[in-house]
Amino acid sequence: MDDSVQVHCTRCRNVFRDRARRLQNGYSRQCPCCEVVLFFEETSPDKNIKRAMSSARGVCKALREEEMAGPPKAIRGTRRSY
Repeated sequence: MDDSVQVHCTRCRNVFRDRARRLQNGYSRQCPCCEVVLFFEETSPDKNIKRAMSSARGVCKALREEEMAGPPKAIRGTRRSY
């Protein structure tokens, strides 16, 4: 599963991708095209920021569910010598 979400810049309307786990309250990122700094907050009045934050929440939830349903990891401390 892809762990990134699309972010629409508020200034130039360019679309770029950022990792979903990074998009949290207080995170800021520069747009790669126009270099304006975007601040990611849940209470932001900008609909593009809100959309990116809600998409990131959904992706993170799906990733957590995928990790929980995945095969059990190997037990620590056991090594195989070939």
